[in-house]
Amino acid sequence: MSWHNGPMVAFDTETTGTDPTEARIVTACVVQVRAGGEPRSRTWLADPGVPIPPEATAVHGITDEVARAEGDDPARVADEVADELVAAWSQGLPVVAMNASYDVTVLAGELRRHGLPGLDERRGDTPMLLVDPLVLDRALDRYRRGKKRLTDLCAVYDVVLDAAHTADADALATARVAWRIAERYPDQVQCDLVELQARQSRWHAEWAAGFEAWMRANVDPETVIERMWPFRDAG
Repeated sequence: MSWHNGPMVAFDTETTGTDPTEARIVTACVVQVRAGGEPRSRTWLADPGVPIPPEATAVHGITDEVARAEGDDPARVADEVADELVAAWSQGLPVVAMNASYDVTVLAGELRRHGLPGLDERRGDTPMLLVDPLVLDRALDRYRRGKKRLTDLCAVYDVVLDAAHTADADALATARVAWRIAERYPDQVQCDLVELQARQSRWHAEWAAGFEAWMRANVDPETVIERMWPFRDAG
């Protein structure tokens, strides 16, 4: 049975900004998805410890006042989220995340910021099993015009997205998009998860190189597009 027909865990964060090496977690969600069963989700609201910019609040709806009054300690949130992901990998389950390099880099930064064990330290010899619909779609439908946000991929793959930019709704929709992509491209996606991880790393690097070349030729000759996946270089 292919991984996409078994249990999977979906992961999403809403944060203070767009730079994953600097952003702090505001909300996070981990959803366990099983065929024929109701999704089980766990969500967190953190007090990020820094002001939430108005442009971030405009996306996810969480204000400084709400985060300070109701948010949990950010170290505890990062620690618990990391434990959930590692627990999934320990069971051989994929963690599905849209633009995974963003969320994983944000989480890694929070763990480092609070002096907590990182994802690699926690998982030891357990493989990191990530599935990123953004990377898959860029590689497998590379010539399709239009944007590739989660809302766009939901439209392309006929997935209903309720309450976009809430972590739980985005995580569940991401899992469903991943399932649709695996169904549409079985030869490329329905493989061993360790192999799929390697393919995604290679596909992302190929996309980044091509996009960087296009940007340098047409927009800004100094453009640099990060090649690393799933972690981005924090410098």
